[in-house]
Amino acid sequence: MTGIETVTSAANPLLKDIRRVSARGGLTADGFWIAEGFHLLEEAWRSQCAIPIVLVSESSRPRLEQRAARTIVLPDKLFQSIATTETSQGVMALVRPPSWRMEQLFEGSSLVVVLDGIQDPGNAGAILRAAEAFGATGAVFVKGTVSPWHPKTLRASAGSLFRVPFVAAVDALETGAALVARGVEIYAAMPFTGSERMAGDVDFTRPCAIAIGSEGRGVGDELRSIARPVAIPTLGVESLNAAMAASILLYEMRRQRVREAVRA
Repeated sequence: MTGIETVTSAANPLLKDIRRVSARGGLTADGFWIAEGFHLLEEAWRSQCAIPIVLVSESSRPRLEQRAARTIVLPDKLFQSIATTETSQGVMALVRPPSWRMEQLFEGSSLVVVLDGIQDPGNAGAILRAAEAFGATGAVFVKGTVSPWHPKTLRASAGSLFRVPFVAAVDALETGAALVARGVEIYAAMPFTGSERMAGDVDFTRPCAIAIGSEGRGVGDELRSIARPVAIPTLGVESLNAAMAASILLYEMRRQRVREAVRA
């Protein structure tokens, strides 16, 4: 049974909390993700995430299926004041994030993505989307990386953050120790200079992790010191966008594993 109510005051405590999260990132005071748009709402339902509240504008209400325990209808102008996008679809869900532990990132033949200092939420989300597409078993957001709870990170992941196991705010040394303890080979994505091993020449069929650093700093010293450098051969540019580089490397990892499975 769903409950429908109308809110018309901009001073409503829930709306104030959503504005705070929209501006700063993170979770609401009650620990919920902000998932804006019909696509993310459907992805959250498909991923069987708990969705206690859906907020919808008056004009978008006819498009909404009543599946949440509580639905809040807002005047269009008021909804726009809490929207996280410029061209809002008029729907926003509060989603309970899944909770994962470090050991859950290593199920099966480990393929872990380590985000080390990625600052742009769009890049971080896109990396998680590629992680799901190419069969990564999990992801680590190292301290200093943008929050996976940021609404823009979730939106750029297109819902992959609902499904790819991840842990956040983990120290780089702790991350490295966890990978080494589980026998995972660590690789660090590096700019192409001609001296690094090319991605196509590395055996990624064994349990492994790929560390992706920021475009400005690259992978930090803590992980770089225990990782093997790997590069994507490029022409005319020194380095690629972090999300693009991650996607190419993850594709190569997936390609090798599929080829190995076919041979077996």
